[in-house]
Amino acid sequence: MAGEAEQQLRAYVEYLRHMGIHDFYRRGEPVFLDSVAAVAAETVLPLPVKSAIAAVRVEAPRAVGVSSARVPVPAAVPVAATVSVLAASAAEADADADSVSSRPAFLEPPIAKLVSFDDLAPLPESRVAAPKRVEALAVIRTEIGDCTRCPLAYAGRRSIVFGDGDANARLMFVGEGPGADEDTSGVPFVGKAGQLLNNMIQAMGLKREEVYIANIVKCRPPNNRVPEPVEANTCDQFLLQQIDVVQPQVVVALGATAAMYLLGVKQSLSGLRGRWHSCRGAKLAVTYHPAFLLRDPRQKGEAWKDLQMVMAELGLKAAARG
Repeated sequence: MAGEAEQQLRAYVEYLRHMGIHDFYRRGEPVFLDSVAAVAAETVLPLPVKSAIAAVRVEAPRAVGVSSARVPVPAAVPVAATVSVLAASAAEADADADSVSSRPAFLEPPIAKLVSFDDLAPLPESRVAAPKRVEALAVIRTEIGDCTRCPLAYAGRRSIVFGDGDANARLMFVGEGPGADEDTSGVPFVGKAGQLLNNMIQAMGLKREEVYIANIVKCRPPNNRVPEPVEANTCDQFLLQQIDVVQPQVVVALGATAAMYLLGVKQSLSGLRGRWHSCRGAKLAVTYHPAFLLRDPRQKGEAWKDLQMVMAELGLKAAARG
């Protein structure tokens, strides 16, 4: 567990260094210069890994100082208001570098506010025509590039897993994040959970090639952990654009994490399933993540009820059993 915590902590440190924040302590005293405060005020900073800080003793080197020049900030999420960061002054910081409470205040958890995808940004005034949607998705992928906007870029990521399927699909599935198989292939839902999702799609009378599949985050969280708010809130701008380009009639949120960020509410699946929600002009249904169904096959019948609701909306008939 300590190894996992250390790996995650290192990823956050590399992320901060990429933004130009290099030195956190001077002889055990937190460094709070104007440039750091400016970055903290304008940037969606990562949540601290509390367990990592408790498990890994950070030996702070002698700081050589932080440049007073303004540090370039990565491209802001269109709705930066969803996350605000409060930077405390040096007088409020504990000077004991060996104490857990001594970490710089700008590493404290940001105050994150859940906002639904419907409220993140208004719908585009002009929608992408069907013949141009493949090209429009390619533009979004190019915009992402070799993304270093959040700590996941420094946590051992191999591939950016953008999305897969029909750019004109009537049905879109949104999961949580890539796993090991997806990280290797660059394609969402290709592991065991992906195989089960394929079976679910086929049972609905469709082929995988006829739907569109994406995730809340496009990089694999270490050890398949749940994405941190800073990671999801940084990545959601691209998923939002994908939904707006594909313009599905129905979106299916796979699991609690996908439902939470798409709908902007933290609620149990039992409270969200069985009824329609709204997402970017589409109807949204919530069901279990295929990975959960692999762990608890008894819930497959409940998931099938959710899919039958979707099928009725789309006029689909269940595939004949061979």
